[in-house]
Amino acid sequence: MAESEALGFVETRGLVAAIEAADAMAKAARVRIKTVGNADAALISVICEGDIAACAAAVDAGKAAAARVGDLVGSNLIARPDADTARLVEERIDVLMPPAGEAAKGTPRPKGRK
Repeated sequence: MAESEALGFVETRGLVAAIEAADAMAKAARVRIKTVGNADAALISVICEGDIAACAAAVDAGKAAAARVGDLVGSNLIARPDADTARLVEERIDVLMPPAGEAAKGTPRPKGRK
């Protein structure tokens, strides 16, 4: 995450709202969807990275999109995340959807996925 200045988070209830939020976030600003993680039974977090202004715009777009089609639970923007925070996001969040290409490289999939 060397070139990232911020992390943006949008948490939804349900997969449809999370996909809609991720799509809106990616289209609204120059950010990279870092991960889509499953926090609990129906809670899904979409996490993006990029510069501060882009992440802020992406989070706003993701919030609006998620609220339009489902349930928005919460959102957050972390400017200049500490290395420990970045490591927490990378290592401790159960990934629901691995980034493109990782599944093809033999990366283990989360439980319940084939």
